Amino acid sequence: MKMKKVMALVATLTMAFSITACGSSGSKAEEQTPSTTTTETAATDGQSDNTAASGDSLQPEEGASLVVWESKEERSFTDEIAKQFTEKYNVPVKIEEVAATDQVTKLSQDGPSGLAADIVMFPHDNLGRAAAAGLLLANDAFKDETVKNNTEASIQGVTYDGVLYGYPRAAETYALYYNKSLVKEAPKTFDDVIAFGKTFTDKAKKKYGIMWETGNMYFNYPFIATTGGYIFGKDGTDKDDIGLNSEGAVEGLKTYVQLKEILPVKSGDISPDIKRSLFNAGDVAMDINGPWELAGYKQALGDSLGVAPIPTIGGKAAISFSGIKAWYVNSFTQYPNAAQLFANFASSKDAQLLLNTKVGSIPTNKEALESDQIKNDPYISAFAEQTKNSQPMPSIPEMGNVWSPVNAALPEIWDNNADPKAAMDKAAQQIKDLNNGATK
Repeated sequence: MKMKKVMALVATLTMAFSITACGSSGSKAEEQTPSTTTTETAATDGQSDNTAASGDSLQPEEGASLVVWESKEERSFTDEIAKQFTEKYNVPVKIEEVAATDQVTKLSQDGPSGLAADIVMFPHDNLGRAAAAGLLLANDAFKDETVKNNTEASIQGVTYDGVLYGYPRAAETYALYYNKSLVKEAPKTFDDVIAFGKTFTDKAKKKYGIMWETGNMYFNYPFIATTGGYIFGKDGTDKDDIGLNSEGAVEGLKTYVQLKEILPVKSGDISPDIKRSLFNAGDVAMDINGPWELAGYKQALGDSLGVAPIPTIGGKAAISFSGIKAWYVNSFTQYPNAAQLFANFASSKDAQLLLNTKVGSIPTNKEALESDQIKNDPYISAFAEQTKNSQPMPSIPEMGNVWSPVNAALPEIWDNNADPKAAMDKAAQQIKDLNNGATK
């Protein structure tokens, strides 16, 4: 056990040095300091209910107290769930605000010195570098419960190198927004989208049947994956098996190319701001986008706003990218039992429904997804339905080598009529070269 700690410390210090050496001098210094705005839930006198969740015998250490890192945007949820946890387990919890995307970097710097939070939360595509550096404890005590209760995609997202690390709490993917005053019924297929677009699109008037970020791989993954393409093999873990230029990927990109007829706009001229403005004004009838746009679109369109799963491609349900937000336990925590109990408690069915109430998140818990709270929400239920046909982004470090080559290939296809096979062959080769260079 001591040797594992030493190895984890060495790996972490090496990673921290690398990050410090390569990072910019401006923003990184600010990232190292969490917000001074904190909340501490005091232990409730007389509480002695230390029975672990699901009948497990795990109990918090005597005198345990916890620090949790949470993003500012979802702080309201964690304040409430921490209060509930303290009432149940008599363990004080302190919340510190750290942006989700900054937490792995900060954990690598502060973990070995004991300054980091006991429980952290970040998107699953950061898992690979955190696990490889020995920063996280595996989810062992609640493994069976976690796997049983959550969607397959979320479990895949929080697993690295065959080890379950995370406690999933929310999924994030995109779906089809549509203006009901323009589109009476959500299209079931992209053939339906094209048929509608031919009657609505008018380039001279800047009116388009559908718009999405055509040069961004994140939003175009359905045209790669639905018909059999993929990024890395073995559920995103084999960097040497690249499927972006496979027969299945090229087949799906045929639909992508066909859509140019109803969206005659250069990929570089489609930005989130431009698209948002056109959709709010009724000049774009449909938009492929994520739940982060929901509040603004509801305000602009009111009852005319509809959300539906992405239309089928090649007769198959569209496969979108998903990101999984999850809790993780710091491997350097002084209170591993209490930390695991919190991660499990704060990712339960009830916790995920509370998170949905507070911030509009999409649960990963299967019972929560089937609850009336989710099913009766016409917007969230559509995103939830899409998550069932989503794939989590690969979490291995080599995923960082994928974005630039593919985001260069897509505009070549869209703007310059490049052959999809040739463009994706080039992207795949660039990714291989980057992977090999990164592992030498």
